[in-house]
Amino acid sequence: MVSTDCPDLPVMAATRYEQLVQSVVDYAIYMLDPTGRIVSWNAGAQRIKGYRAEEVIGRHFSLFFTEQDCADGRPERLLQLALRTGVAQDEGWRRRKDGTQFWALAAMDVIHDETGQVIGLAKVTRDITDRRDSALQLDAMRAQLFQAQKLEALGQLTGGLAHDFNNLLTIILGSARLARGSRDPQRIDRLLEHILDAGERGSELTGQLLSFARHKHLEVARIDPRELIAATLGLVAHSLPAGIEVREELAPGLPAIKADAGQLQMVLLNLVFNARDAVGEQGGIMLQVVACEMNGQVDDLHGRFVRFDVRDTGHGIPVEVLPRIFEPFFTTKAFGKGTGLGLSQVYGFAKQSNGAIAVTSEVGKGTCMSLYLPVWQAHDDNLHTTGE
Repeated sequence: MVSTDCPDLPVMAATRYEQLVQSVVDYAIYMLDPTGRIVSWNAGAQRIKGYRAEEVIGRHFSLFFTEQDCADGRPERLLQLALRTGVAQDEGWRRRKDGTQFWALAAMDVIHDETGQVIGLAKVTRDITDRRDSALQLDAMRAQLFQAQKLEALGQLTGGLAHDFNNLLTIILGSARLARGSRDPQRIDRLLEHILDAGERGSELTGQLLSFARHKHLEVARIDPRELIAATLGLVAHSLPAGIEVREELAPGLPAIKADAGQLQMVLLNLVFNARDAVGEQGGIMLQVVACEMNGQVDDLHGRFVRFDVRDTGHGIPVEVLPRIFEPFFTTKAFGKGTGLGLSQVYGFAKQSNGAIAVTSEVGKGTCMSLYLPVWQAHDDNLHTTGE
């Protein structure tokens, strides 16, 4: 048994701790004095930053920051934050000895002596450039998928819209020809009114398409559910068979919600198109929007939410299929009729928006897709409200 009174134990412990720190090569671990000057340096710091200990001991840690960060006073702000609160964390570009840059995740903790006096700061830095690049690539792929889904939806919209535009052009051309051959000023005025009405209707349809198709940065915004539903139904009405009746039921006093407007409209179109495919040529689709208070009933959501229900009178979803409907590339449609990405995109959007998507269905009677999105709160006012 080793005696705890052995005077060599603190020295041995300190030596082993120094060996442990020096053996870590994936993290830069070093100490600063209270003014920010480097007083120790481990092997990981040398590997990540490229400096040997004798090259950096005694120098200020701002050595590793970019020129712009130094000009903005970022190193000093982090140092003062750590001294004031005991800890500071940061993420951003750092410089190596050879001038190259890497994306760093850094933490700084204050060290006190036995009397509580600040004697220095422990600094730990990790190179996470690869992780950041992977995250950026994933974001880019998500944006491409979202845009692909938009193009697919536009393809489904164009058939009905082409028919509408053809009718509008027929009115414009017919009225123009009659007006050119008429000598009656009143009749000419009426025909010009027909032309103007048809032109304005065409302009409105074009505006809706451009607004939907325009590539936007994905940003959270304050959205009025009523305005969004009106814009969505204005688009979707042209792509439904004449035998499908679409009804909407919006609860009075709906609160604003917090979501990305472009993605939300895409999600609603996906849900309505799925309902259309389930109904076929004859049936009904109901779009209902209500406010609700959640207490963990769905995906452990708590708080105020707005629920978008898309109900159809279609064939319903078999019990064995129901658990798989949100899987990417899973589809029960015939080859070439669907990518299997629509509902997975709906699921991903709901999760990213701190909401949820739920489904109830009965074979032969229909399906209800329920999308829950959080209500816009007062503290959200500092967020961007547009996403151009």
